[in-house]
Amino acid sequence: MKNTLSFKRLMASATALALLAGAASADTLRWARVADALTLDPHSQNEGPTSTLLHHIYETLVARNTDGSLAPRLATEWSIHPDDPTVWVFKLREGVTFHDGSPFTAEDVVFSMERVKHPSSGFQALHSAAVSATAVDDHTVHIQMTGPSPLYVQNLTNFFIMDSGWAAANDVVVPQNFAAGEENFAVRNSNGTGAYQLVSREPEVRTVLAAYEGHWADTPDVTEIIYTPIAEAATRVAALLSGEVDLVQDVPVQDIARLEQTDGITITTGPENRNIFFAYDMASDKLISANVEDNPFAKPQVREAMALALDRDAIQQVVMRGQSQPSAAPLPPFVNGWREDLDAYSAPDYERAAALIAEAGYPDGFSVTLNCPNDRYLNDEAICQAVVGMLGRIGMEVNLVSQTRSLHFPLIENWETDFYLLGWGVPPFDSAYVFNFLVHTREEGFGSFNGSRYSNPELDTKIESLATMTDLVARDALIAEIWDQVMADRVFLNVHNQVLAYAMRDGVTVPVHPENQPNMANVTLN
Repeated sequence: MKNTLSFKRLMASATALALLAGAASADTLRWARVADALTLDPHSQNEGPTSTLLHHIYETLVARNTDGSLAPRLATEWSIHPDDPTVWVFKLREGVTFHDGSPFTAEDVVFSMERVKHPSSGFQALHSAAVSATAVDDHTVHIQMTGPSPLYVQNLTNFFIMDSGWAAANDVVVPQNFAAGEENFAVRNSNGTGAYQLVSREPEVRTVLAAYEGHWADTPDVTEIIYTPIAEAATRVAALLSGEVDLVQDVPVQDIARLEQTDGITITTGPENRNIFFAYDMASDKLISANVEDNPFAKPQVREAMALALDRDAIQQVVMRGQSQPSAAPLPPFVNGWREDLDAYSAPDYERAAALIAEAGYPDGFSVTLNCPNDRYLNDEAICQAVVGMLGRIGMEVNLVSQTRSLHFPLIENWETDFYLLGWGVPPFDSAYVFNFLVHTREEGFGSFNGSRYSNPELDTKIESLATMTDLVARDALIAEIWDQVMADRVFLNVHNQVLAYAMRDGVTVPVHPENQPNMANVTLN
């Protein structure tokens, strides 16, 4: 399968480059990155490249600035109701229209809240404490929470607002179930309020957007976007150097130094609010792919041995060419709850690690399959290859299966993988987001990416209580307590925080965004 997929990716890259041929107007930005959006359904997939493209077409109530602060978008004001601390009040921007000319009103926010809380939504856990939304008038919405939720507004930076009438007319009242392979009209069509509207879309080849003339904000410098996924690193860089693209969002780490010395090219770098880690099935009686009759990952000695075998510094120096921040916990320093001691890790000890594998009952080691994406994170496949070698030194024979992320993510969501690589950003800048999606037992909207099957009912109760704690000092103490348990149980085998690099032709200015979500409406062209 890997060879077939690689061929398809190569052919898609060649097709994309062919479509880029020819001159573009001065206000056109030709934007390339490694991966396409998985879908245009705005509530289906909680996934980076998907949300980045959608932010140009749809809008949220609040936005995240490059410096990490919140900014008004479709909501101009937000506050907790003066008479009821369990209600959030949002004042909506007036004079906003969807791309088909329909007016934006509070009813669209109410509909979008109902839709995003549906079980097929990838964003459901972000709204677990929201009971309902009510339209008070055309431009005021009340969101009823299960209790006081002073930090809820931080969860809304990827909450896209849909046109309720358009959704009903096109039978997309319910979000696409991506993991089940479902399709709907919203997957390839759109009707948002964003600065750009969809002109054409060829998935995995090219998407063209044009500035929406009826948008409420000033007309952007960039009036046309040609978005082209180019999976092959060398092809992506070649397209930039030849002038076929203006911006490469995912610069291969091995090319950064060369591009920095290239006339006419500017490189900007910065840390991303994203962590890269491995996780494993800790709960099943028997693994799908292992050659033993039990579950090695359920044993603390095996998880400790894997931690002792992971050489984060070698990955940083050799695989990432210095473009990473090694860490032991899956939360970047941007995030509330981060502590310096959580990032501490020991040097590899292969002798001790091998002894622990034997002590766990595997004197001859064991074999298992590792699932890895090859088109999502910086050098993701190379990271997996390096770790395969490290684990081989302690008696683990790891079979690497590397494939495109559209196949990789459903393995995690459907519990069809024993051992996998995943990256996780934290848009609300709060640890509760990590806990809700990755640590909480998979139930009632929680744990959608908890592929480890980790389940601790006592911890679940603590995680759920974070949504409605008003004493922020006590809340931070509880977050620390949860992290201590997660780290003690070795739920994650963390590698590093990701560091970003954007490359652009002279005359294009795109600052690195901590969420890796640059918005072309904010780009300046010279």
